[in-house]
Amino acid sequence: VQLVESGGGLVQPGGSLTLSCATSGFSFSSYAMSWYRQPPGKERELVARISISGGISDYAGPVKGRFTVSRDNAKKSVYLQMNNLKIEDTAVYYCKVRRTIRGHEYDYWGQGTQVTVSS
Repeated sequence: VQLVESGGGLVQPGGSLTLSCATSGFSFSSYAMSWYRQPPGKERELVARISISGGISDYAGPVKGRFTVSRDNAKKSVYLQMNNLKIEDTAVYYCKVRRTIRGHEYDYWGQGTQVTVSS
């Protein structure tokens, strides 16, 4: 299983970025996907989740209305569109998949991509 995030960078407050997570090694269209972030000195936190079909998504309170999660099952990729970025959005962003194998749950993470919001 591989998850590779990209698209992070330095952006000014109010700006936008789109993160991508390319996957391989598992049946992508059979799993919900999630985005997490870890701000400097803080715990990793859930940002957004998207269902298998992409028809259902939910968001953490601080990003609701500004971030949009989407997926392309043909490309085995999940995306996070981030608008109106704030300084407090600065974090390393990770995508994650949870697979259940023989009754056990396993979480697979990408290496993360840094998002820095600063003027």
